Amino acid sequence: MTVADVLTDAYERVREVVHEAVDGLDAEALGFRVDPGANSIAWLVWHLTRVQDDHVAEVAGVEQVWTARGWYDRFALPIDKRATGYGDGADDVALIKAPAELLTGYYDAVHEQTLRYVRGLTDSDLARIVDTRWDPPVTLGVRLVSVISDDLQHAGQAMYLRGVLGRTS
Repeated sequence: MTVADVLTDAYERVREVVHEAVDGLDAEALGFRVDPGANSIAWLVWHLTRVQDDHVAEVAGVEQVWTARGWYDRFALPIDKRATGYGDGADDVALIKAPAELLTGYYDAVHEQTLRYVRGLTDSDLARIVDTRWDPPVTLGVRLVSVISDDLQHAGQAMYLRGVLGRTS
């Protein structure tokens, strides 16, 4: 198994959880928050997708799917096109509203771009420094694993909320 195979498998697992968390839910369910300060399924999936899109596009040297393929316009959210959800407060979370098909459509487009990139990586690529703002500087391998970790945490949170919804309806 190559590093490309491992990364591909990990990102495929994220995709499975994202779809399981979102598929079949209506707008009300996707916007459900356990309290006014909590995240919704829609926000969690949008945010994890935006972070993956932002981080992978940066290391791959390509434009984000969000802007390059018109997803920002399709979502038509009252937010800056550079927003990823990092640091969002309760009012920001409330702005993220989208149907399941739009959320998974955007995720799948980002997923495809991610897989195109990681499938071409070799072991030696992972040591490349991609961010010098940290001490120690961040390597490509660390950045890609960080995205997987963040994505799986947020996808798991979305699944938890879906479970809560199932118990309350």
